[in-house]
Amino acid sequence: MSKVAGWITHRYAKFVVIAFWLGVVALLGPLAGKLTSAQDNDAKSWLPGDAESTEVIDVASTFVSENTIPAVIVYDRPGGLTQDDLALIQTDVAEFSSLDTLDGDVIGPVPSQDGEAAQVIVPLDLGKDGWEKAADAVADLRATAEDGAGGMQVYVTGPAGQAADSSAAFEGIDSTLLYAAGAVVIVILLLTYRSPILWLLPLVSAGVALTVSQAVIYVLADRYGLTVNAQSAGILTVLVFGAGTDYALLLVARYREELRHHSDRHEAMAVALHRASPAIIASGATVTVGMLCLLFATMNSTAGLGPVAAVGIVVALLVMITLLPALLVTCGRWVFWPRAPHVGDREPTEHGFWARVGGRIEKRPRGTWIVTAGILLIACVGITQLNAVGLSNEDSFTTTQPSIEGEKVLAEHFAGGAGTPVVVIANADEADAVATAFKGVDGIEPSSVTEPVVKGDIAYLEGTLTSAPDSQAAYDTVDRARDELHAVPDADAKVGGATATNLDVQRASAYDSKVIIPIILIAVFVILMILLRAVVAPLVLVGTVVLSFGAAIGVSALVFKHVFGYAGADTSFPLFVFVFLVALGIDYNIFLMTRVREEAIRVGHHRGSLVGLAATGGVITSAGLVLAGTFAVLGTLPLVGFAEIGFAVAFGVLLDTIIVRSVLVTALNLDIGKTMWWPSNLAKRPDPSELPAAPKPEPEPVNA
Repeated sequence: MSKVAGWITHRYAKFVVIAFWLGVVALLGPLAGKLTSAQDNDAKSWLPGDAESTEVIDVASTFVSENTIPAVIVYDRPGGLTQDDLALIQTDVAEFSSLDTLDGDVIGPVPSQDGEAAQVIVPLDLGKDGWEKAADAVADLRATAEDGAGGMQVYVTGPAGQAADSSAAFEGIDSTLLYAAGAVVIVILLLTYRSPILWLLPLVSAGVALTVSQAVIYVLADRYGLTVNAQSAGILTVLVFGAGTDYALLLVARYREELRHHSDRHEAMAVALHRASPAIIASGATVTVGMLCLLFATMNSTAGLGPVAAVGIVVALLVMITLLPALLVTCGRWVFWPRAPHVGDREPTEHGFWARVGGRIEKRPRGTWIVTAGILLIACVGITQLNAVGLSNEDSFTTTQPSIEGEKVLAEHFAGGAGTPVVVIANADEADAVATAFKGVDGIEPSSVTEPVVKGDIAYLEGTLTSAPDSQAAYDTVDRARDELHAVPDADAKVGGATATNLDVQRASAYDSKVIIPIILIAVFVILMILLRAVVAPLVLVGTVVLSFGAAIGVSALVFKHVFGYAGADTSFPLFVFVFLVALGIDYNIFLMTRVREEAIRVGHHRGSLVGLAATGGVITSAGLVLAGTFAVLGTLPLVGFAEIGFAVAFGVLLDTIIVRSVLVTALNLDIGKTMWWPSNLAKRPDPSELPAAPKPEPEPVNA
C-alpha cells in the first residue's frame, strides 16, 4: 500500500489520477442518468420466485396481462345519488370504454345498497412501466369523473390508485435525497473543518462516486438482470454520500495530522494514506460483505439491494483513496484555511475533548462499561413494543393519500375487497370443484366468485374479499382459501392476487431476517479477526454491535408508537436496520481499534487505548454525524417505511459513535487489557503500565 500511496500522491501522477476520474465520469455520466428507467417497481420484482403468489402471476398472465392494473372509481353523494348523477356516471363509463389503455370491459356502474355510492372498475394495461405511468393515468380518470360531477365526491382507488400514490411519493426521490444529503454533508463538513473551501473536495468526490456507481448499477440491471427499484436506488444515494464522506473524514484527519510532521505535503499524504488506508479498506470490505450477505434473501428486492449497495460502497472507497488524495495534494495546505496545519504545530487531540473523556474512563473503566451496558440493555426492552408485522396501505404513508380516502368510502358502501380480487388458478379438470370450494371460504363473497375460464389445462377464477384487502382479516382469508383449495384432490390449486402477494412479501421478509442476520454477524466476526489478528477483540466488538442494535431498535420502537404515532413497521425493517447499523457501525470499531492497535505496538495497550480514543474520537463523531444526517433525510419522503429506517439508523449511528465506540469500547479496552489481542503476540507483550516502577537511586553518602 505504501507504493500505491506514493504513486497516487506523486507530484505528477496525481494529475493522471484526476484526469482518469474525470474521464470515467464523462464516459459513464450518461448511463447514470438512465438508472431510473432500469428500475423495476412491480410487485413481482419484490417477491421470491417460489412464492405461491408469484406462480399465480406467471400462470395468470395467459388469461389477464400481468401489466393489467384495475382502477376503482367511486362516486359518492351523502343522501343518495340522483338520476342526473347516474346518467353522468354512464357517460363516464362510455368515455372510459374508449381508452387506449383499456384491457377488457369496464365494470359498472355498480350502485351500493344504500343508494349513496356507485363504483366503476376500469382495467388498465399501462405496459411494463405501468407503476411509473399510474399517476398520469389516474389523474386522467379523476379529471374525467370530476368533470360536471355537480357536488358528487369522486375517488380513484384500487390497485391503480395505490400505485399512483406510491409512484408520486417516489417521484423525484433521487434529486430530493441527493440535494438533502448534499446539504447535510456540506453543513457538517463546514462545522468539522471550519474552512470555507475544504468541504468542496469530499463533496465533489462523493458526487463522482455516486455518478459512477449509478452507471455501473444501470449496466448490471440492463444487461444482467439485477433487480433495482426506487427503494434501493434511494438508499444508494444516502449510502454513497454517508459512507464515502466517512472515509473522507478519516483520511483528511490523518493527512492533517501528518502535515504537522512533514514539510512536503506529498510525503505527508503518502504517510497518511499508507496508515489510514488499511482501516478504510477494511471498513469498506466489511460493509461490502455485509451488503452482499443480502444475496441470501428470498425476497428479490432485498437480494437486489445487496449488490446495489455493495457497488456503491466499493466505488466510494476507490474514489476516496485515489481521487480525494490527489485533489488534496494538488490544492496544498491553503485548502485548510484559516486553520492550515504547519510543521511543528501542537497536536490538538492530545488534550482535546476525547482525551479528557479517556482520562475520566481510565479512573473507573469497569464501572463505566457496566453502567453503559446496563443503560443500553434497558433501552433494548423497547423491542417488545416493535410491531414489525407489515403496514396497511393507510398506515404506509405519513400524509393522507387520495387512494386511501377512496378505500374508506368504498368500504363504507361495498364489500371490502372490491377491485382487488383474490385470484385462483387450478387444473381445468377440477375447475368446478375448486369453484365450489372457493365459494365456501369464509371471507370470500360467494356471489362474487367468477365462472372458471379455461385455457388449455388451466382454469382461472376470481373472488372478492369481504374485508379490506390489506387487513389482517384479508390475510387470514387468503390462508383459509389456500388451506381449503389445496385440499381439493388433483386440483393443484394456487391462490394469488394483490392481498396474497402482500402476505407472501411479509412472510418472506420475516424469514430473511432470521437467516441473514446470523450470516452477517459471522462474516463481520471473521473480517475483524483477520484485521485485528485476534479473537477476543472481535468477540467483544461484535457483542457491542448487537447491544447497540438492540438499544437503537428498542428506542425507535417507543418513538414510533408514542411520539410519531405509527401503526407499526414493515416486516423488513429489523433486517434493513441491522444491515446498516452493523455493517456501517463496524466502521467505527475498525477506525478506533486499528488506531489502538497501532498505538499499542508503540506505547503499550493501556496508553494506546487512550491515544487511540483521543486521535479518532473527533473524526468518528464527525463521521457519525454525517452518516446519521444523510440517513435522516429519508424522513423527507412521505413513506413510513423510509422514515422509520432513516430514524432508526440515524439514532443508532449516533449511539454507536458517541456512546458505544467512544465510551463502552474504550472502557472495555482498559478493563480487559492486552488480553483483547489474544492470541496474537501483542497479548503477550508486557505493557509499560504493568511494569514495576524503576527503583529510585540511593542518595550518595555525604562525607563528613
